[in-house]
Amino acid sequence: MKILQLCHKPPHPLVDGGCVAINNITDMLLKNGQDVKVVAVETPKHPVNLKAFPGNYLQKTRFESVFIDTTPHLWGAFKTLFTNTSYQISRFYSKQMASLLAQIFARESFDIVHIESIYMMPYIPVVRKYSKAPIVMRMHNIEHEIWERLAQNERNPLRKLLYKINAHQLERVERKILQSVDGYLTISSPDYQYFHSLFPATQGEVLTFGIDFDKYEDEDDYIPSDTPSLFHLGSMNWSPNVEGIEWFLDEVWPEILKEHPELVFTIAGHHTPESLYQRHDKNVVLAGSVPDANEFMLEHDIMVVPLLSGSGIRIKIIEGMALGKVVVTTTVGAQGLDVENGKHLFIADTPEEFVAVINKCVATPDLCSIIGENAREFISVHHNNNLIQEKLINFYQQMLKS
Repeated sequence: MKILQLCHKPPHPLVDGGCVAINNITDMLLKNGQDVKVVAVETPKHPVNLKAFPGNYLQKTRFESVFIDTTPHLWGAFKTLFTNTSYQISRFYSKQMASLLAQIFARESFDIVHIESIYMMPYIPVVRKYSKAPIVMRMHNIEHEIWERLAQNERNPLRKLLYKINAHQLERVERKILQSVDGYLTISSPDYQYFHSLFPATQGEVLTFGIDFDKYEDEDDYIPSDTPSLFHLGSMNWSPNVEGIEWFLDEVWPEILKEHPELVFTIAGHHTPESLYQRHDKNVVLAGSVPDANEFMLEHDIMVVPLLSGSGIRIKIIEGMALGKVVVTTTVGAQGLDVENGKHLFIADTPEEFVAVINKCVATPDLCSIIGENAREFISVHHNNNLIQEKLINFYQQMLKS
């Protein structure tokens, strides 16, 4: 099959979960022998760095991109208040990208057009105009849920209002988007249930995030430190990550230090905001962007993911579990993972629960080892690319038949 993969950000470097998820699809298709062309939007937040692309990726995928300045502007947001569009999505449209797609379709045809996220929906009319290929939309999240939760937790009245407007606009789009495609893929079962309830006639499938276990060291190679360390790894230009970390530092970390004054909490991630550097929290290390995510995780012990907002599935949790890390997260953080609390990871939603769980992990390293082993086994069964790859190809074939 020939597949055109349209992406709302460059797949490399792998600076956040979205990039990893996009690249995961490309990798699976290439390993299956499919012909994949990748076209991406590059933005100020996600510029293209050709040196960051591995090996012969650029040649294999015939990669092309168009720069779009997606920087939010007040006037642009104001104009969408009187339309049926979403400002968050309209920022990703450019005539240059539409023209590039027209040129691509003029010189080659495709069996499937795979669109990554609803942010690329403005290009569906272009695809329909120049191609007869079935369109498959991959829903990375229920986007409006993220903004709704951000609004619920926001104290600033103006920000709360803006978040609510974004949520409302995105929900309107999500309630009609799947009418314009032939099929869709979601990363989690809850997301699939939501979209299936809206569009029962549109073919959909849960295609969770998977990993290639050859790229993950066995947890037996990991030697726990005498003094366990806490860590967080995630893109810090994603609002829910910053919101969760600030909450954890305000409500949880001071209480943990009372019990364990020697503990260190290391926060790593792309684009760490200046506001975190200005806090000067005790025993908190801001590592910024790290060159190797797996190496960073192996150097630490307890993975903390205090998400209060979000949707879809947390890819960094899957990667941490694959490395045998014990993960402490919230109900929102564990959303989309069919895990058992206390067996595969720990779920805590209040400051008191976080303190109790982390104290338990620090006091009983043997328990951490057991949870880590369970976590790795869970990922090997439920998030293995070998199984997911077959599911993806079958779904594409189903699209072609129908």
